[in-house]
This record gives sequence, structure tokens and C-alpha cells, in this order.
Amino acid sequence: MRKSLLLTISLLLFALFANSQNSISGTVKDTKGEILPGAGIYLSGYKIAAVSDNRGKFTLVNLKPGNYDVLIQMIGFLPYSKNVVISDKSIVLEATLHESVTQLKEVVINIDPNRQVYINLFKDRFIGKTPNAKNCKILNPEVIITEYDKAQRILKVTADEFLIVENQALGYRIKYLLKYFENDFNSNIIFFSGLPHFEELKGSKSKKKKWLKNREIAYAGSTQHFFKSLYNNKTKEEGFIIYKLREIENKNRLADKLIDYKVKLFTSQSRNTFLTDRSNDSLIYWQRKKNEPKTVEVLNRSEVLTDTLVKTIYKDLKTINYNDALYIMFTKERETKQYASTSGHSIGRPTDIPNYQISVVHMIDGPANFYEAGAVQDPKSLLYSGFWGYEKIADMVPLDYVPTQKSE
Repeated sequence: MRKSLLLTISLLLFALFANSQNSISGTVKDTKGEILPGAGIYLSGYKIAAVSDNRGKFTLVNLKPGNYDVLIQMIGFLPYSKNVVISDKSIVLEATLHESVTQLKEVVINIDPNRQVYINLFKDRFIGKTPNAKNCKILNPEVIITEYDKAQRILKVTADEFLIVENQALGYRIKYLLKYFENDFNSNIIFFSGLPHFEELKGSKSKKKKWLKNREIAYAGSTQHFFKSLYNNKTKEEGFIIYKLREIENKNRLADKLIDYKVKLFTSQSRNTFLTDRSNDSLIYWQRKKNEPKTVEVLNRSEVLTDTLVKTIYKDLKTINYNDALYIMFTKERETKQYASTSGHSIGRPTDIPNYQISVVHMIDGPANFYEAGAVQDPKSLLYSGFWGYEKIADMVPLDYVPTQKSE
């Protein structure tokens, strides 16, 4: 009797615990209402996945409260994505997939002779040019659609299917649903956003050991690491120091009106066959004055406190909003000579600061919201330069990645 009672209590406790776990479940159908078994269901940014059963049903369990993007892939259908927010209740979805139909509008298909050039540019700016990037490969480049605006000098890239990226440096196979990619060559600004899902690659014990080590290095000091520590108010403990970088008027620069007058004057004289060397030196001098920056950056080395920077407005979501850029140093890793000399991303530093990894974060469209796992809600709200501008897909780890050891 006593054993039976204990068993009953245990089962009730188990049932209550199981019901308390948040989940995302649902049914996958086509536009005709027919069920679709065998569809792949993924959570963007994670390794969590499921497959729809014979009734088209699926369930993703043990999810923390937060914001999730559900991705669904099925051969012959367009990729499906749905953003959901889990608070204290589970989510039920009815996912409708649309058939992927390729229509040939013309008999003759004109192939852009510059397509491969654009794809190579996209790879450099999407995967990156870090040491890990050398061991990454896009397995299905044929799904990439490029569009280059010559007048605006802007490269846009889209894809109708998941991009498949194999990362042999970190041991991941990434399915990436590209939302947008834009490279403005005038401003040299790159924006891209998408929904990645991570799968573990198979490998020998030695390979897996190497992957684990590389993942530790990739995660340490990353944007994901920073925002996760910022959420938990542990930035200093985790090795981050935050300063403010202010842009002010360059008072040493002469007035544009005077510079333009002098350049015009000495340019006119240069057409004279009797131009003296002295006049030529004057033209060079004023052209240099014209190229001087109108603003200069001033580093405020008063450390920014996280409790003044971070606000909690919504449950399970924190936010930052600021005017001057954040100058963020990661003190537990140093910049390599290769990065400092050849990457083109290196940030200036005072002479007394060691060669820590430094990143600058500009607020583009604030406020910027972020989650406990280290994900920023809207990637377009922030613009990264420095080390975080250097690292791309090749150095990305899943949001459910857990370091096996503390960085020293």
C-alpha cells in the first residue's frame, strides 16, 4: 500500500514537472490541407530539431522562456519560418508550407558574367576572412541570387532555400535561411541577417577534441558571449571592459569654404605652363587639408557600468540605448599580428592599453533588445566594427553552446 502510494505521488510529480516544461508543438500541412510527414523542424540559432511524424505532428520540448524562430524544411516546398514568444505557456503552431515552383519566363536564360565575382565577394563578407573561414564551404552556391546596383554600388544577396555551410573548423553543418544581405561599397558597411540552425559534424575523437577547443576560442569574446554576460550583469567578471567613444568636431580642420577656394586657385594655376614648384606644393598642401576628417573620435575611459547601461522593460528581455558608441575590450584574448596588420578591421587604442581584442558598437536604430542566450532581437539595430566586424559565420556557435571551461 505504501509503495503504491509513493509510486502514485512520484507519477503525479513527474506529470506536473513535464507539464511545466515549455514546448513548441504543431502540425505541418501543405496549402491543400494535406499533412506533411518527414518535414525537418529546427530552432534558429540552436541545435534543437525534430521531424514531423506520420500525422504531420512535431514537438520541441524543454524550452526556456524567450523568443524563438521556428524553421521548417521539406523537399519540394519553400522554407517556412515563424517567430514565437514563450512566456509561461507552450506554443501550438499550424504550419502551412507552399510548394516551390520554378517558372521559366524566357526560353533564353542570360547568365550574369559577373555572378562568380559577386558570389566570391558575398562569401568573404558572409563567412568572413578569419582563420576559421578557410575551413568553411557553402555546399549549395547554386541557390544564391545576386543583384548589384552599379549606380548605388550596393550588392544584395538572397536565397530561396537554406544555404548549407560546412564548418570544418568548429565541426558544424549550418542551415542558414538568409533574410537579407547588403554590402554598400560607398560606405563600406555590411548588413546581413538570417536564421541559422546547427548540426554536429561526425568526426574522429581527435577531430572532436580539436573542434571543442576551437569552439571555446570562437565563443570567448564574441558578441554572443558579451550580450550573455551583459544580461547576467557579469561583463567584468567575463573579461569585458566598456568605455564610450565620442565623435566630436575636428577643430584643427580649416573651413570648407577656405579649403575649396585654395584648391580651386592652385588647380587653376597648375594649368599654367610656368607653374612653379612652390605653387605645386601649395596645391598638394590644400588637397591634404581637404582630406582631413571633419570629426575626430575621443575615448572616454570612465568605465561604463552595466546597471546604468542595461534596462529591463519586458520579462526575459533586456535593452540598451545610447548615443556615443561603445568601445569594448575583451581582456582575456589578444589580437594576432595577422589581424592587426592585414584584416583592415583593427581599432586604434591608447599606447598604454595592451593589444586586447577591441570592438566598437554603434547604435543605428535603438533601442537594441537582447536575450539571456546572447541573441540580439533586431540585428539591424547595431553596427559592429573592430574585432566583431571581422568575425562572421565562420566563428559562430549555437545559442545553446555551453563552454566546457572558464576562459582565463
